[in-house]
Amino acid sequence: MILEFCAENFTYIPNKIENGAKRIELCDNLAVGGTTPSHGVIKYTLDYTKDLEIPVFVMVRCRGGNFVYNQTEQSIMLDDVEEMMKLGADGLVVGALKENYLDLQFIERITQLVHHYNKKIIFHMAFDQLSIENQFRAIDDLADRGVHRILTHGGPAQSDIISNTDHLLALNDYAAERIKILPGGGIHRNNLSQLHQLLQMEEYHGTNIV
Repeated sequence: MILEFCAENFTYIPNKIENGAKRIELCDNLAVGGTTPSHGVIKYTLDYTKDLEIPVFVMVRCRGGNFVYNQTEQSIMLDDVEEMMKLGADGLVVGALKENYLDLQFIERITQLVHHYNKKIIFHMAFDQLSIENQFRAIDDLADRGVHRILTHGGPAQSDIISNTDHLLALNDYAAERIKILPGGGIHRNNLSQLHQLLQMEEYHGTNIV
């Protein structure tokens, strides 16, 4: 089982790795759901985790708020992606929407850039803002574009993730071997065992998962 720690800057990363985190999602500003961390935080984290062989996936999100980005914001994020890849991040975490669906044009630009560096891309919980019908459609489109994982709570952000297990299983069954479904949001040390009994998935994500 891979436990992914969602890290707001570097502060708790050494402790969480020591306690069992096997992968890091690195971001800043979790109060708004995460934004792009600074160049220094990314570099220091990657330097620290390199010898430990702990993969680091960095969030690119230029601001809080919604996931609909204008051309200027997209340009900023693409520049940030380029820097993350040059620093040696193992992959990228991003989400972008347009007209109640994925912003496929922007996602394609990002995936092409990330794949140029032979790195992986993860679509974050912007996925949960899609309708149920569109979530299954999005799995097809993201898998077709080489996205590696989808981070999802399986329901509204305020819901208990245990209550969303049926939908998470349905998403996972539909994704099959094409793309991984990564449960996250409200997973912690006290409910991880129960959730794993219900889902039997390989990976879980959270800020308090270890």
